[in-house]
Amino acid sequence: MTATKPQPRSGVLDIAPYIPGKSTAPGVAKVFKLSSNETPLGPGESTIAAYRKVAEHLEDYPDGSAAGLREAIGDVFGLDPARIVCGAGSDDLLNLIARAYLTDGDEAIHTTHGFLVYPIATLGTGAKPVVAPETNFTADVDAILKLVSPRTKVVFLANPNNPTGTYIPFDEVKRLHQGLPPQVLLVLDAAYAEYVQRNDYESGIELVATSENVVMCRTFSKIYGLAALRLGWMYGPAHVVDAINRIRGPFNVNAPAIAAGIAAIRDVTHVERSREHNSRWLAWLTEEIGKLGLPVTPSVANFVLIHFPEAKGRTAAEADAFLSKRGLILRQVTAYKLPNALRMSVGSEEANRLVVKALAEFLGKTA
Repeated sequence: MTATKPQPRSGVLDIAPYIPGKSTAPGVAKVFKLSSNETPLGPGESTIAAYRKVAEHLEDYPDGSAAGLREAIGDVFGLDPARIVCGAGSDDLLNLIARAYLTDGDEAIHTTHGFLVYPIATLGTGAKPVVAPETNFTADVDAILKLVSPRTKVVFLANPNNPTGTYIPFDEVKRLHQGLPPQVLLVLDAAYAEYVQRNDYESGIELVATSENVVMCRTFSKIYGLAALRLGWMYGPAHVVDAINRIRGPFNVNAPAIAAGIAAIRDVTHVERSREHNSRWLAWLTEEIGKLGLPVTPSVANFVLIHFPEAKGRTAAEADAFLSKRGLILRQVTAYKLPNALRMSVGSEEANRLVVKALAEFLGKTA
């Protein structure tokens, strides 16, 4: 049968589109958006100033290689700028990795509750996503290795993971890498690395520096407060960087984002302030919500995963509706195979206290 209109490649229409966390609550005067893991402190003053300065020259194309930003990242982390690629958010880089290394019939592994961009990027290339089961909402190295086949070309590992907030120690990451064939690319997605304060955690820089089949992706959207600008970076072996640079857009990072990123990554004081705020309120939320009888998955990131019972009147969907009417916007995570949970970003003190108070009211308790 002859097609009557252009048809996308096979599999594209089978992809469930990514749906961001909602940001509005109709009829509510003041809204606290806690659905997208944004920092309540926003960007630092020097970062805002750098962004505004670029407004004087919006007629100019940005530096297509983002050299200044790559040099700043290299300086802060002790990396070779030539082995860094910048993108429009880390999801841009994840898609570029998929395009460069996956094709029809290939397989890419991710875990049960892994970032939704992994299967989207995989399916978009005609490859097949393979889902590795987790243990206690945490990536399981043995489960991943068990699924590796001759068709496996990429393994995506979010560490820490979104939306669970869990992580695996660096020794486990190294064990995963050692168990992979050399032709399989291990992608370490460390979007929340700056928030982690565990002695056994590493973002992956060391492993990338000494390996030919590991890359690490990072973002400016979280602790640096630049989610609106879409800015991320990847550190990888020279041959992977070369492949990514051949297919990325020539100006895939805009000039305001480059300028803001340079200022943000050098503003150590603001980053530490954001980390301290998160550590304090992450612990407080975990304890206070737990006191209400709602299990909270231990998190090392800037959000908590709250589990609700299936009993009518107490479900996650009903809690979400109850909170939304009060201007408290959390994230439903049904698409992550977690229908009985809500993800809550660590917000301002006011927002955090309001959520705990509202949850207590929802459950008929006193906070």
